[in-house]
Amino acid sequence: MEYRRMGKAGLQLSVLSFGSWVTFAKQIDDGVSDRLMSIAYDNGINFFDNAEVYARGESEKMMGRVLKSKNWERSSYTVSSKAFFGWRGDKNKPNQTGLSRKHLVEACEEALQRLQLDYLDIFFCHRPDKNTPIEEVVWTMNTLIQQGKILYWGTSEWGGAEIMEAHMVAREYRLIGPAVEQPQYNLFERYKVEVDYFTIFKNIGMGTTIWSPLASGLLTGKYNDGIPSDSRLALEGFDWLKDRTLIGDRIGRVKQLGDFALELGTNLSALSIAWCIRNPNVTTAILGATKEAQLTENLQALEVLPKLTPEVMEKIDEIMDTKPVSPQY
Repeated sequence: MEYRRMGKAGLQLSVLSFGSWVTFAKQIDDGVSDRLMSIAYDNGINFFDNAEVYARGESEKMMGRVLKSKNWERSSYTVSSKAFFGWRGDKNKPNQTGLSRKHLVEACEEALQRLQLDYLDIFFCHRPDKNTPIEEVVWTMNTLIQQGKILYWGTSEWGGAEIMEAHMVAREYRLIGPAVEQPQYNLFERYKVEVDYFTIFKNIGMGTTIWSPLASGLLTGKYNDGIPSDSRLALEGFDWLKDRTLIGDRIGRVKQLGDFALELGTNLSALSIAWCIRNPNVTTAILGATKEAQLTENLQALEVLPKLTPEVMEKIDEIMDTKPVSPQY
């Protein structure tokens, strides 16, 4: 396993990590999650990602039960949670969502209880909140760090300008700014990481914990001939994800990329993940799996990474035709 510093922070994360979105408490039970987390940990993965909204808190409870049952040293792994959406669904009341001081403090406490932990290694603001002053957000996160409830804080799906504003506020008041962003990044979603955050990587330094490196499974090839009944796109309530994933000529490009993966002696999933972590601004790519075979296959990305020469990367760009126009500085 390769480990990378989270931007300019001292924290080191495994370049591949394991997350629970959609799968925990929706597609797998405690026994399967225990097995998958054990495989991940035994292969050097040291970062486990979660959020209050995942399965309305049940995902964190499941991960907490697994962690409680293990004899792993707490210093050997890192755990994150995220706050913004709340966990009560349609029953959320005012102040039970967003990034107000009230919700962030209470969401942190609730996450610690569900995960059965004394502190979170990383606490993310799951989306930007137009209704809360950025000063309030930065001050609250700084306070949680001072209280020892979180060690680092980050953002998720924030724009480059919003992240820079948080850093400006932190600098003005001599507070701790966000050290990491969690954006979607894959062969179909490239603009934020490759363009929008360009100046932040260059001038500020920022870690990234990438979600959906396989584009919700599209880059595994599983949807090439339809939607399997046991896949996340077949889950009730996830029509929005299906509509966003299966658009345009994506399937045709995935099939071409799959053929190219075979030429390289690997599989489509491993190639797609390897492509993601080849970007030096990617700290870690979060894997999600419901079966041992899936996770084992995804871990092969580490073996594919050395094969991604400039010529191979150029061929991938030619097949996918998704490379954004880079800024000129």
